[in-house]
Amino acid sequence: MTQTSHIDEASAMIPPDSQPHISIVTPVYACASCLESLYERLRQTLEPISENFEIIMVNDASPDDAWERIGYLCGKDKRVKGLNLSRNFGQHNAITAGLDQVAGEWVVVMDCDLQDQPEEIPKLYSKAREGYDIVFGRRCERKDTPFKRLMSWAFYKIYDYFTEHSTDPSTANFGIFSLRVIEEIRRLREQNRNFPLFAKWLGFRSVTVDIDHSARQHGKSSYTFMKAFNLAIDSITSHSNKPLRLSIIVGFLMSALSLLYGAYLIIRYFAFDIPVEGWTSVMVSIYLIGGLIFANLGVMGLYIGKIFNETKNRPLYSIADRINT
Repeated sequence: MTQTSHIDEASAMIPPDSQPHISIVTPVYACASCLESLYERLRQTLEPISENFEIIMVNDASPDDAWERIGYLCGKDKRVKGLNLSRNFGQHNAITAGLDQVAGEWVVVMDCDLQDQPEEIPKLYSKAREGYDIVFGRRCERKDTPFKRLMSWAFYKIYDYFTEHSTDPSTANFGIFSLRVIEEIRRLREQNRNFPLFAKWLGFRSVTVDIDHSARQHGKSSYTFMKAFNLAIDSITSHSNKPLRLSIIVGFLMSALSLLYGAYLIIRYFAFDIPVEGWTSVMVSIYLIGGLIFANLGVMGLYIGKIFNETKNRPLYSIADRINT
């Protein structure tokens, strides 16, 4: 029996209107070459658990021929479903598009570049069956570049400081989630999105499981320094107002220091007859205070900009084409 006929027979056994037991959501960007391998490894991993599964591949305007390859896989196996976004909306918006389509009792979110290994899914699934709603895969040894590991560590340190949470930088998107968790995440429609932070914020019973992490063998990461920096700013301002509180503290601190320094100059002038001199010190003080004012205005502007984006109530994504959905 050929591989194709095996796939056709397996997919034909699944009633089209039955609820999948497991749904896979993977955003696709610049990794067309690994999609067939991803599908085969997912199929071989999931069928021993349940043949009633679905794989939702969301093409986030990938610059390669990813959509054509997704269409080919959808034609081979009806359990593969494709969404083609009208433009690049970003990884977490693409994940949202996939989550809005899932129907499985359990939902796995993973990257498409095979750094998240499909063979680790049974380990996550087994732990979830113990009574957990959220099981994240903890990468014991990250096979990312030193720069990416450093950026991830710095992001979570800063994020934890501003949000007063404790997050594990060794976890990312890869995990398995009960359908009720996904239904709650669907209700979160804010523009600035970060899927794992949303899942952790919900507070359902969760746990982490050690998994093997693979080195990236297909394409390269699309997260440049500026993209990572912008994601950090968006995540912090979306989950915390501590920067605003800090700007107030800095303002009062500067005012208190100015009053103390003014009192010192007055006492020195009247008690010791020492005149106030120093054009340089005056100009430095003006520039320092002016810089702090502009910095505080910038922080306020960030939050006002977020409010403006939310009030527009634009959709999080737009689907140009879909297959098997």
